[in-house]
Amino acid sequence: MAWSVTLSPGRRFSDGTPVTASEVSAALSRNVERNPATRASVGRLQFIPIDDLTMRVITERPTPVLKSVLAEWGFAVARAGSSGPAFTGPFRVVSFETGSRLALEPNPHWQRPSSHSVTIVRFQDGQSLALAFRSGEIDLAFNLPVESLGMGRADGLRTVKTFPVAYQYLAILNTRRTVLSDERVRRAISMTIDRAQIVQAIRGGKPSASLWASIFPFGDVSVSPTDRRGAAMLLDEAGWVPGSDGVRTKNGVRLSISLWAYPQRPDLATMQPVLRSQLAAIGIAVETRMTEQATTLARSGDFDILLWAQHTAPAGDPAFFPGLFLASDGGNNFAGWHDGAMDRLVAALRNAVRPDERVAIARQIDARTREAAPVIPLVTPEWHVGLSQRLASYEPWGSDYYIVRGDLTAP
Repeated sequence: MAWSVTLSPGRRFSDGTPVTASEVSAALSRNVERNPATRASVGRLQFIPIDDLTMRVITERPTPVLKSVLAEWGFAVARAGSSGPAFTGPFRVVSFETGSRLALEPNPHWQRPSSHSVTIVRFQDGQSLALAFRSGEIDLAFNLPVESLGMGRADGLRTVKTFPVAYQYLAILNTRRTVLSDERVRRAISMTIDRAQIVQAIRGGKPSASLWASIFPFGDVSVSPTDRRGAAMLLDEAGWVPGSDGVRTKNGVRLSISLWAYPQRPDLATMQPVLRSQLAAIGIAVETRMTEQATTLARSGDFDILLWAQHTAPAGDPAFFPGLFLASDGGNNFAGWHDGAMDRLVAALRNAVRPDERVAIARQIDARTREAAPVIPLVTPEWHVGLSQRLASYEPWGSDYYIVRGDLTAP
């Protein structure tokens, strides 16, 4: 399917180079080759410059929502200059230390240049972030762990703002594992989870059994009640019998799984002991583990269950998540799940034109996901941002894609 895209005139990269169709086409083509997330909604895209401000976009699969697709986070535009990448946003890169910090200064070619430089610092975990915020080392601490909120509010010199996000906290089940290849076991895990108890543990958010937040028309607000009796019956049916120590066994093998989280999302670590206790109630032993490299672990397949935070509709359309995480050919099909019914639904969603049709198919995808449980939605969270007095007027948006913005100012 072919589209014609016209760029706004008069725009420049942060190195002063004009933003042209040729430069944008080259940037987006690089993204498509390097990042599987860019191929989630419509497959591979081709970008062909026609003149200075016009380019032709050809999608591998037909789509009625190219505007939404190009708004996904994987399609950032950067020019590969001799001194490093040049972007089109309100700041330009001064220096970059891998895994440590990124120094920015105002982009003089931005429409309304800022008067402040910005340094972005990476912390290994939420507690380190909270301590740096409490000591006054940083002005903005994004996604503070809930147990640190009192620390940030104690002296009146700092502000903590809590805000809803359109992310979902999910459990990804590795269906390549013998235990989790059985749909009955996966469904039993989903049925025994008390999502309200998780919300209490992380002190914010809403229980969710949908792949999408309820703010979207395709997000399902209903959550089935916890059913541990039904979950136990499914495990009985699958041949897992109660053991003398409370852990089920089958053919002499204990029903034991590893449950992973990563410290970059502090809530996931808080959720681990809650889920371990809930699964123990139906005879599943859980070993909790942490990784600094969640994506590397996910791609390796060396896990049983991986807790995951994901914006499942980053550009407001439902096709992104199922195309990337649930389709058999999805670039992030970390569950290793292959299902003909899901593949047909994903294909239908990609081709659906009417908004009401897209909503209806998305809800069918939700239903099939609940039925097979390769991915289990848990919570639509709230996040917490700590602010110094200099940034007390800063208003967070409902994601982590736009933290450093053109309106980030300090007195």
